[in-house]
Amino acid sequence: MMPVVAIETENLLQRFLKIRNQTEVLCRPLLPEDTVVQPMVDVSPPKWHLAHTSWFFETFILQKYFKDYQVFNKDYNYLFNSYYNSIGSRILRQSRGTLSRPPLEDIYQYRTYVNEHVAQLFTKLDDVTLTEMWPVFELGLQHEQQHQELLVTDIKYILSTNPLMPALLPPSKQPPVAPESLALPEYLPVKAGLYTIGHAGSDFCFDNELGLHQVWLDDFSFRNKLVTNLEYLEFMEAGGYQDFRFWLHEGFDLAQKEQWASPLYWVKQPNGWYRFTLHGLQPVDWNAPVSHVSFYEADAFANWAGKRLLSEFEWEVAAQQYPATAEPGNFLEEGLYDPQPNPENSQLLGDVWEWTYSAYLPYPKFNKAEGALGEYNGKFMINQMVLRGGSCATPRSHIRTTYRNFFHPDKRWQFTGIRLANK
Repeated sequence: MMPVVAIETENLLQRFLKIRNQTEVLCRPLLPEDTVVQPMVDVSPPKWHLAHTSWFFETFILQKYFKDYQVFNKDYNYLFNSYYNSIGSRILRQSRGTLSRPPLEDIYQYRTYVNEHVAQLFTKLDDVTLTEMWPVFELGLQHEQQHQELLVTDIKYILSTNPLMPALLPPSKQPPVAPESLALPEYLPVKAGLYTIGHAGSDFCFDNELGLHQVWLDDFSFRNKLVTNLEYLEFMEAGGYQDFRFWLHEGFDLAQKEQWASPLYWVKQPNGWYRFTLHGLQPVDWNAPVSHVSFYEADAFANWAGKRLLSEFEWEVAAQQYPATAEPGNFLEEGLYDPQPNPENSQLLGDVWEWTYSAYLPYPKFNKAEGALGEYNGKFMINQMVLRGGSCATPRSHIRTTYRNFFHPDKRWQFTGIRLANK
């Protein structure tokens, strides 16, 4: 728990307003029609994200701590509750794209209403109430940053399904990186030993990072650079998608059923390979990290290369042993929204989330919080794999080396990539 003296009300409010504004900056280039589309169940319409993040602060902060607070619209609890059974019934996730009403204008008014009432609340808080409220308020900030990343990936998927393949942003002005300037990958060794895993300290973390515990790791070595698009093309051209020997059985069956032959967003044109990006259809940058691959594809590539994926514990220890690799890379704030080539040794943080060969399970002594917030992470600890490191869509202040992301192994729409370890 953060001590009272460490909570600076003005700075906390300014951070709240800055994060809230960042969400709207991401949505500003969209047309109103773009904000309602839901082409698959994993993707939520941008309008829903804008409203849900406001609902979180209204439900868990304003209704509890703002005396006589009047909700903006009594129907919004049903429309914009995500998965909190403790809060009541809600619209089905796959039906979020039916919400042509309320109009987008009302949602922005809702955001303004919530922001103004939070600002008013901060003028009334005493130290005791602030200390009680802070953990939930901080969770709300981190929750909104999670939705900023989801907005980037969901908007990209939404626009990619439009036959026009529209660009959300102008062409990137990033200069190309000359291949000769790129350092060759190398494998960094980590000695066998007993290592401490999990978050320590009084700063924020999610509950799934708690439960400091020790794990024994044998000697291993990990590649300092992510797998590139060019390396992945070699896998494709070698028949990697057709050779069952490299694949988990259910992954191979899925790849054949869905006719996967390349990462998501790759498009073969007469003059070569292109990728859909938020800057439109662009030639594949062969030196950039490959992204938008499932766990099944990442594992198959690793097997084809004669390597393997790291476990999540190996990944965390690698960051401990090589602090320089934990320096921030390419994140949301850069505004590129696409993985970038790194001329030097690749960071463990940024560009793409890295699949690990670790199931998403609770740490020892994991405890769910009481009430609705106990539903935040614990109930999803089944049938998912852990990813580490953050991506080009992750806010820089949101990531840390103990952060545990998790997705089902078939998911491809996030910026997910590959780091190899020696067998």
